[in-house]
Amino acid sequence: MTQHDKPVNSRITVRPVMSYRDMGKFIDVPWHVYANDPMWVPPLRLERRFHFSRFNPYFKHGEWQAWVAFQNGQPVGRISAQIDSLHQERYGTDSGHFGLLECIDDAEVFAALLLHAEAWLAARGIRRVSGPFNLSINQECGILVEGFDTPPVVMMPHSAPWYSRLLEEHGYTPAKDLLAYKISVDFEIPRVMQTVIKRFSPQIKMRTLKRDQFDQEMETLRDIFNDAWSENWGFIPFTREEFAELGSSLRLLLPDEYIQIAEVNGEPAAFMVGLPNLNEILIELNGSLFPFGWLKLIKKVRGHDIRTGRIPLMGVRKRYHNTPIGLALACLVIDTPRQIGVKHGVKEVELSWILEDNVAMRGILDSIGSEQYKRYRIYGKTL
Repeated sequence: MTQHDKPVNSRITVRPVMSYRDMGKFIDVPWHVYANDPMWVPPLRLERRFHFSRFNPYFKHGEWQAWVAFQNGQPVGRISAQIDSLHQERYGTDSGHFGLLECIDDAEVFAALLLHAEAWLAARGIRRVSGPFNLSINQECGILVEGFDTPPVVMMPHSAPWYSRLLEEHGYTPAKDLLAYKISVDFEIPRVMQTVIKRFSPQIKMRTLKRDQFDQEMETLRDIFNDAWSENWGFIPFTREEFAELGSSLRLLLPDEYIQIAEVNGEPAAFMVGLPNLNEILIELNGSLFPFGWLKLIKKVRGHDIRTGRIPLMGVRKRYHNTPIGLALACLVIDTPRQIGVKHGVKEVELSWILEDNVAMRGILDSIGSEQYKRYRIYGKTL
């Protein structure tokens, strides 16, 4: 790939991100795209700098390139292309991803960005591309296709309504839909589930995170997750470094009750991780923690001033799948948001994301009165 600017026509230029300054422009693109969208939540620029740096453990198994599109000298879009060796181990060496796609409603700019990403991937032997992944399936992923009337919760993406149309015009087809559900924390577990839980209560114990054994606890959660999700669509295992990084980023902000572990006869068998919806605060900070953003963030989390949350991670060990005790474990971890609500003042939580074809989990969520209110879509294309 040349490092020089690549003019698409007299008014559009697509430039690779090659420097610290280029990265700043890449990070700033969403501020231009969503300038008039009140539902967009600005990310923290400092966090984005880290995410795209060599310190992100993703880059121990992934390589990437990013581009920014300029129209008449103004940044109007961006995209990344990435190749993940962990993904290729499971799905073939001809598979690659695009991600971090943001663009104004302009088909020519949109196509120019996709063509640059596709050319970079094709030059490296990639024949099947899917996305968006920011940067992998274990991070933010998907294009929002339903639910534009509410802001995203923490660690979930937002999109402009024209993205899906422009992707399909460029030859991309839907590969998988991911769903987000919301529920009030005062829900009741149906009687049949209460019966199942009661039946296995002598064997199952729920407990909170042991903060004095934090690193060991993170490794336990990673082990359960990688086992529980190993046969799901698009699964890529969390590495030890990735999960440790996730834990360290949440350690100061996350109350112990937000992590629940279910043990069967003393052995960890299932878990749930909850997050306070930091987007309630981030939407006010416009991407900066300075001069007083950190204080506001910590004060609101510890002062129980956040009213919504998200359940991003949960899992039941595979050996318990499709068993009565596995149903009891699933019901118990689903029930834990009520405890968070009581102790921390949370009124509503999002459970996301759920694969559209995960009929069993969707059935449980329907039975407790949750509402599917957002839909995200992964697209694919053969180059």
